[in-house]
Amino acid sequence: MSIETGVLIEPSLTLKRRLKAAPHEVYAAWTDPKKIVKWFGPDAGPVEHSETDVRTGGRYAVAFRTLDGEKHHVSGTYKEVVPNEKLVFTWQWITMPERQSLVTVLIKPDGTGSLLTLMHEKFFDEKARDGHLYGWTGCLDKLVVYMAEQEAA
Repeated sequence: MSIETGVLIEPSLTLKRRLKAAPHEVYAAWTDPKKIVKWFGPDAGPVEHSETDVRTGGRYAVAFRTLDGEKHHVSGTYKEVVPNEKLVFTWQWITMPERQSLVTVLIKPDGTGSLLTLMHEKFFDEKARDGHLYGWTGCLDKLVVYMAEQEAA
């Protein structure tokens, strides 16, 4: 809580990446479970399960392992779906379902590629935000590589 205003300020983060892929291809990478398993997660650990029901009110779930062997499972509900442009979804870990946060993914045309903006808001505290900053940075770096590989294929 801010002492000056008395208003609770929930930590958030915003990350941007330029991708060598058209917006519809980037959108597919976020919504097609077969593509999510190719790039999701903070490091080179495997994605073990991915499912999506991409519609407002639909749910998603992703289970993955990090290189240290730890298993992670995240899920949520799509709050807003604008094909090839925008996804807004809740985010909660199976181990801490009471700590629900909100992710917004914006995809804009950028020359022959796309500009992706990821905003993750409503973190429980700064430690949670910092952990997600690490995770999303690795995840988006992998997405950049995956999209470049898809474009080259």
